This record gives sequence, structure tokens and C-alpha cells, in this order.
Amino acid sequence: MTGPHPRISYIFPTRNRPDRVAQTLAAIGLLPRHRAELVIADNASDAPVRAPGSLANGIPVTVLRLGRNEGAAARNAAAEASDPASDWLVMLDDDSYPTDLGLLDALAAQASGVVAVSADIRLPRMGRRESGGLPEVFIGCGVAIRRDAFLYAGGYDPAFGYYAEEYDLAARFLLAGGRVAFDPRFKVDHHKVEAGRDMDLILGRLVRNNGWVIQRYAPDNERRELQRENRGRYRAIARKEQAIKGFGAGLVELRRTVRRQVRSPMPREVFDRFTGLSAAREAIAAAVRAEAFDDATVVCEGKNAWAVRRAMAELGVREADDAPVAMVGTMSPGPMLDAWGKVSGRRVVLPWVVAQGMVGGVHASCAA
Repeated sequence: MTGPHPRISYIFPTRNRPDRVAQTLAAIGLLPRHRAELVIADNASDAPVRAPGSLANGIPVTVLRLGRNEGAAARNAAAEASDPASDWLVMLDDDSYPTDLGLLDALAAQASGVVAVSADIRLPRMGRRESGGLPEVFIGCGVAIRRDAFLYAGGYDPAFGYYAEEYDLAARFLLAGGRVAFDPRFKVDHHKVEAGRDMDLILGRLVRNNGWVIQRYAPDNERRELQRENRGRYRAIARKEQAIKGFGAGLVELRRTVRRQVRSPMPREVFDRFTGLSAAREAIAAAVRAEAFDDATVVCEGKNAWAVRRAMAELGVREADDAPVAMVGTMSPGPMLDAWGKVSGRRVVLPWVVAQGMVGGVHASCAA
């Protein structure tokens, strides 16, 4: 049951992408009228961002011209400048936008303890969903965050620049007692362009920033192992993307800065939610209760595959090649949902109870 639709503030940062900004403004302007505003944080673009005072649907637009490129943390200034009457801040990128107003029903339905709601983010150019994130870790190009919770937490840590800054903020929300939810009624298209991206820079940031998150929040008895897993994951990606130089530079930077990170280790129950391990335990146990199985083949491995394997082992499910059950091996919601239905000829189990029955429950049989 949903309550009255909330008031929202759309927020996105941008730098030197006027054509992309114009397309995003046009797309948001095509949405039906609703109680909203749009605040753009211009990250010191060479030519100041130009935008109309209001969109075609009447949504007012504010442009903040920042004195320097603050990366993702430019959202903080936009949040501060947003209407105090707004209930939620809908965080976007300059190339992402909601496809309809299902997000209003999604936000109105949330319990008071939910401080952030992740969207179902699709990449139309690539025919798949956005990668990254975890069941209780959102992605910055499609998330709604309660305005008061965002401001109380202090927003994004500017030290991250881009990449993994959402993990850090989500961790602080969970430590403060909040929850992060996923609602498929909140749909976002992300018109991401892969060409021309500096993969050395990206891999350097990924290994460093994820290492910072582990150092800050992992329990003492798991911190070292998770740092090894982090290095191994991004080393493999760097090899695939021919970005070993950037990975190496990021690793050097991580080693230089890791001890400066202030430790706030999570209690075990909170950390298991943060990593997706709790979700994996719940979903796999439900699948076993529904139709018992002893063996599963891990397929479509990705983010936090270790959590899937650990939950399987705890429940006595053995990993075996050619088992009649295929266990999707990622806790990242987008790739997890994309994997469902791609494996033919066997039962497929998702290691996450997907919100609102988006794919018909925690497991499903794929057609041969």
C-alpha cells in the first residue's frame, strides 16, 4: 500500500558534456507533471552549463557552478541547495534518467527505516543492466535517498572522486541503523558510453577506492582476506581491459593511503548485509526449502561471488560441474537479473530474494 506521492529533487553532476545534459533534460521534461525540481552541479565545465529555468513539464531547474571538479561529491552541494521541502533526493548521472513515474509509487511505499532505494538501471545501448552495487549498496546513477538522511550522513566522501563512493555512503547508512532497498518500479535508463574511457584511470580508482572501503568497514578477522580478493578481482579485470599499468598505480596508491583510513568496523550482522552474504543465505535457503538440491554449478560469476559460495557451503550445497542446478555467482543486482533466464536446460537459482517478485521469486526454471 502506498501513501501520498513524495516531493523529490533530481540531482546530477556534469562536466563538459552539454549535448548529453540537453538530452537528459529533455527526457526528464517528458515525464508527466509531478512535484519535483532539478539541481545540476556543474563540475567547473570549460563552458558553463546552460539550462532552461524550467522543463517542458514545469519542473524548475537550478544550475550550481562549482569552482573546481569535485567528482561525485558535487552531489553534496546540489543536495544542500535542494528544496528543504523535498522528501527524497533522486541521484542521477548526466546521462541517466527515470523512464516513468513508477519511482513515486516505489518511494511512497517505503518503510521509515529505508533511507535509500535502488533503481532497476538498464543500459539501452548495451542491451543489459548496469553492473556494480549489492543488495544493500546502491549505484549513483539511479538511487533515491532521503534528503534528511543524506545531509545528516554528510553525503559522499570527496576523497573517492568517482567509483565506490556509493559503497562508503551506504556503509555509513547501515552503521546508523538504516536500510537500503531495491524496487523495480523505479526504472532508470543509463545512456552510458564505453568508448573513450580511460581504463587505466578507472582500474586505479577501483582497486584503491574499494580497498579503502574494506579498510574502513570490514571486521578485523576478514579485512586481510577481503583485500586479497579485491586485488585479485581487479587484477583480472585489468588484464582483460589491458589496464595493468593503471591497476598497478592504484595498488601503489592504496598501499600508501590505506592506514590513513579511519576504521569503523561493522558488527557481523551489518557487514553480512553490506556484502550481500545475508541475502545469499536467505535466498539459497528458501530455494532449498522449495525444492531440495545438494549440488549446484556456479555460473555468471561477478561481484562478491565469494558470498554465494560461502552461503552454499554453510547450507551444505556442494559446488559441482554440470549439476542440475545453476547458481548465479554474483551479488550485484543488475548482472544477477540479467543472468536469470540465460542458462538453459536446468533450474536457475538467484542468490537474492528479488523485490516485488520481479522475476517470479527466488528461483525459476529456464526453458531449454
